This record gives sequence, structure tokens and C-alpha cells, in this order.
Amino acid sequence: MNLFQPVPNAGSAADTTRPLADRMRPRTLDEYAGQEHLIGPGKPLRTQVDRDDTGSLIFWGPPGTGKTTLAKIIANMTKAEFIEFSAVLAGIKEIKQVMADAERARQYGTRTIVFIDEIHRFNKAQQDAFLPHVEKGNIRLIGATTENPSFEINSALLSRCRVYVLKPLTEDQIVNLLRRALTDRERGLGDKNLTASDDVLRKIASYTSGDARSAYNVLEVAAGLAQKNAKGELEITDDIVRDVLQKRILLYDKTGEEHYNLISALHKSVRNSDPDAALYWLGRMLEAGEDPLYVARRVVRMAVEDIGLADPNALALCMAARDAVDFIGMPEGNLALAQAVVYLSVAPKSNALYTAYGEVQQDVEQTAADSVPLHLRNASTSLMKGLGYGRGYQYAHDLEGKVADMQCLPDNLSGRVYYRPTNEGIEKRIRERMEEVKRQRSRAGGGSVPPLKKES
Repeated sequence: MNLFQPVPNAGSAADTTRPLADRMRPRTLDEYAGQEHLIGPGKPLRTQVDRDDTGSLIFWGPPGTGKTTLAKIIANMTKAEFIEFSAVLAGIKEIKQVMADAERARQYGTRTIVFIDEIHRFNKAQQDAFLPHVEKGNIRLIGATTENPSFEINSALLSRCRVYVLKPLTEDQIVNLLRRALTDRERGLGDKNLTASDDVLRKIASYTSGDARSAYNVLEVAAGLAQKNAKGELEITDDIVRDVLQKRILLYDKTGEEHYNLISALHKSVRNSDPDAALYWLGRMLEAGEDPLYVARRVVRMAVEDIGLADPNALALCMAARDAVDFIGMPEGNLALAQAVVYLSVAPKSNALYTAYGEVQQDVEQTAADSVPLHLRNASTSLMKGLGYGRGYQYAHDLEGKVADMQCLPDNLSGRVYYRPTNEGIEKRIRERMEEVKRQRSRAGGGSVPPLKKES
């Protein structure tokens, strides 16, 4: 299998056996759609290309945004040899052979651009194999990835590359590309004399989530199903497109960055008491095939982190939603999760417990060796009693008000306050109860205790 392919001759006739998406691949920056923030006049990447000083690059963006195409255009414009790697197929042996060829070519004045599709799939050893050749200037590396390069690419290699972020194409941009494909007689579908309304093309664009390649694929299949209308024209209708699409192509990777972006959006919408946004992000995850039990676990986390004791029922309802998903499965279980996120969104909010436990963790780290006060220890043997275990302990149930003036923290943490209930929901009642306990403790000890500090 040949792992490498040269840049196709821009003047050659289109091979109609190739997929439409490949035939319509832009050959120049003027044909290229989108990414104006990078290749518009005076923009950073355009300036580098015009100066023939691109160096090594990483293109980071969702599928179908033109990462491979842009790399090929740069190779053409800078008159460089273009070698394409697939991170799925190439190994160390192939990499070393190509690097050796590129080093020899450089001695004869030929520049080489090595393009690596899905560079995030290369392991550390494979990525390291490119590093010395990038440093020597034997190659210009262009990597394409749908994953955050900060996490997926070795820091040494990443530091020698400039990262450019590609954005999904807009619906209008994809509609223009589809219209061009319908009328292009050289590379597109122009010789079929097809018609399609703007509404039909917009439906394709909206259902392909900014992915031009997917949009071309849908159009190509729909073109094969086109039927004559009342005017005798071959028309791609709304019904045909609906049959081809079947289900919206949702941009989602259950193990990639988008996975974390969406769950973050859901959590922050719940925290901000926005049930509509919470439902939307929940739907985005579930309809794309996310594991519903993963969502349920995160929803339970929201209940304890952002609602806490302001509404103790929130945790119980979320656990019930988790059980419902596990019991009835999907898609029926999606309503249980929807009920949970809406409840959490409109519930009173408090992170008092979350903050309190964070402070406890810090103190535990510093005081883990501190002894338990003697009066709190269990005196289960006569020896322990003789050593003072349990001496001075006051049994609260025997006291008026059921509260003793007794220190329960280690000596060096005496008086430490962790939990500061808010005035939201049930926590307002908890605050009032804690104030009463302080008053009773003060009376039992014969002193006075200042009230709890209220949250600002």
C-alpha cells in the first residue's frame, strides 16, 4: 500500500469515479471556503504563505473544515513536495524512510511538506521520530487533528509548530459550496442539470453540523435519487434529502474534547438556573449517543456540588433518575434525565458543602497526624480508661437542649468553621438551627458566641 500521494495536477480533468467531496476540493485559496480569520488578507496564516515562511503547523478543527485541503494548497503555493501520512497506517519504519528521502531531497534544493492526518493518533515514539527532522529543517510538518493538541501532541513537537484553529463552516458557506457543486460541469454535478431549492440545500447544510465533506456526500447520494418534476427537470426535493439524511449528523466524540465541552455546558447551565439551556445540552449529548449512565453520574454530582442542602431532595431525585435510566433504558430514560436537570436548574443553589469539604481537605492534609482529643476517644478497655480515654465526655442526650459545651475538633483547629449555610432553600432553616445550637452551647459554657457570618 502506498502511504503517500502527490498533489494532484490542478489543470487535470476531474475523474468522475472519485467522490464528489474529493472532486470539489478547492485548488486555490480563492476557491477555499471559510477560515477568513486565518487566510483573509493580512491574516496570520495568509501572511506566512505569501512570504513562503509557514514553518511547521498544526491545524486543529472539527471534521470537514478543510484541514487537508489547506495543507495541499500551501504545498502548491510554496512549490513543495507534498507527502501525506495516515496516522492509522504509518509506523516508525515508514516514517524513517520518508525522513531519509526528505533529507536527500533537501540537498538538491527540494522542500518537503509532510502532512499527517489525525496526528493525535500517533504515539509518543512516532511523534518523536519527526522531531529532529523538523529541527534541522529537512521537512515542514503540517498536522491535522480534531483533538486539543495541548493534550494529544508531545510538548517538544508542539513547541516547534504554530497551532491554527479552524472553525466549522457556517450554513451559508456550505449552501454556497453545494450550489457550486450543482453547477460545476468540470468537477461537480453540472452535467446532470439538477435543480434544488435553497431551502433543500440549507436543510443539508443544517444537518451536517458544519462538515463540508458530509454535505457533499449527502448531495451526491441525493443527486442519484433525483426525480423529474412537473417541468421535466431533475429535482432534489425535500423528501429525497430527508430520506438520505435519516438522522442528523451530530458532531460528537465520546472520548474527545467535545465530550468535555458539552458536559461542561450542561453543568454550567444548571448552575446558572437556566432549564432551557440545560435541556438543550442534555439533548445534544444523548442524541449523539452519549452513555446515559455517564450523564446520570454527572447529574448526581451537580446535585451535591451546586444544590447541596439548599434542597436535599435534589440528590434523591437524581439518584431516582439514574435508577430509571438503568431500569428502563433508552430512549425512554431520557425523560428521567430531563426531569432531573430541569429540577436542578430551578432548585435553590448552594455550594456551601462543596466549599466546606474543600477547606476540610486542605486542613486534613496539614493535620493528618494530629491526635483525636482524649474525651472523644472510645475507652473500650480499663487501660484506655486509665490513660484518660473518654474522660470529660458529655453525653448530649442527658443535657438540656441536647447540646454540650464540648470541643470536638483537634486543639489546633479549635473554633474552625467549615460549613457556612446560605439563606437559600432549606439551608436557611439549617442556618437558623445552627444559630440556636451556638446559643445553647454558649449558655452551657456560660459565655457568648457570635452569630454565624452570613454569606454576602
